[in-house]
Amino acid sequence: MKKSQQRMIRSASAFTALVTALALAGCSSGDSSTTTDDGRTVLTVYGWKGGEGEPANVAEINAAFEKANPDIKLEFEAIPANEAYSQRVQPELLAGNAADVIMLDSNLLATWGKSGYLADLSSAPWADDITPEVESFATYDDAVLAMPMEAIGVGLYSNMELLSEVGVNEVPKDWESFLDALAKVKAAGHDPITLPDKAGWTGAMALLNAAATTVDKGWDEEFSEGDASFSDWKPAVEQLLDLQEQGFIDWKTELGEDEWSQGADDFTAGDTGFWLQGAWNLGGVAEAGIKSQFTAWPGGEAGVDPNELLFVGTMWGVNEASPVKDAAQKYVDFWSQPENLDLFLQAENAISPFESGTSPKNDATGEFLASYEAGNYRFMQTNTWMAGDVQTQMGSRLQALFLGEITTDEFLDEMDGIAKKAD
Repeated sequence: MKKSQQRMIRSASAFTALVTALALAGCSSGDSSTTTDDGRTVLTVYGWKGGEGEPANVAEINAAFEKANPDIKLEFEAIPANEAYSQRVQPELLAGNAADVIMLDSNLLATWGKSGYLADLSSAPWADDITPEVESFATYDDAVLAMPMEAIGVGLYSNMELLSEVGVNEVPKDWESFLDALAKVKAAGHDPITLPDKAGWTGAMALLNAAATTVDKGWDEEFSEGDASFSDWKPAVEQLLDLQEQGFIDWKTELGEDEWSQGADDFTAGDTGFWLQGAWNLGGVAEAGIKSQFTAWPGGEAGVDPNELLFVGTMWGVNEASPVKDAAQKYVDFWSQPENLDLFLQAENAISPFESGTSPKNDATGEFLASYEAGNYRFMQTNTWMAGDVQTQMGSRLQALFLGEITTDEFLDEMDGIAKKAD
């Protein structure tokens, strides 16, 4: 091939590359990708709540946002939670084409915050109103990277009508009273408690619930500083084993049942005294006609108020690469307003993450909310020693304990190593 021909080919290739680059630049920043034909800004939002499985009043809030902002066209997409969500969003963030607003939890915030994918929201009008216990979950490297949507409980469901039938007229508040109530339910021919644990989630939550009261409140910080160990959790572990030793539960059977379907089916059938799950299930329990109470796990001694277990659930973050950050900020700010966030909190039966916020109260959650207001609560440390997959590993090793494959002391030793790696 002649040199002149080679130069022509190289010139044509360079021209083609230049045209392609300009076209791509136009697609990434031009009005056509961020506005509608009638000039409205297109705002894309991802979340795992807001679909058919977990509607959580998200559609209602989104509709109100569009009505209040007629210049914005909202495109919301519900994506399945957990691994499916991260597998969808992570590559898009890397490529720079993820949604403008993305739902987060504390683990995703830490991961994506470290990578620089999330915009700094520290100057938002709601940022200074976040309750102190919640703020650290929404913060990375001293910057507020997300608007927390809720502080939500995982606790004990009590079937009040069934309990009344067997002579238990109030929810147990200490361990001995709990065992007595379980014994009465069993003696009357009913199932004392359901704790399906196929995925290991319920076991881990039950242990965290028991530890909320039996382990000193300063333990989390002491463990992070190297001054405490999981040996302090032995009384909490023994409570879970005690349930089986006294014949109230068979852990081997529970390990074969799905916690996301079987537990709800068992409890809403009306023949089970107690169940441990998240407050987000209260709506389904009420629809099934079960008069229930949602309270803290009664793990302490008589006369000691139990601590309830809370975790910082979903949060809204803004994609740092979003070409419509102003619209994204409007969306997040809209959610922070009590008249809007309250709809979500009511659906979730959750507590407001803001100091000036209001928390929904009903017959089932009244005692739980009172405990929170009295300061009787613990937060799951999903942003420190529970970060990453520690919860999953805790559940898995508890399953080994329930099957008799390891001892209590071995489990506690293993947890020291697992949690220290995450902290």
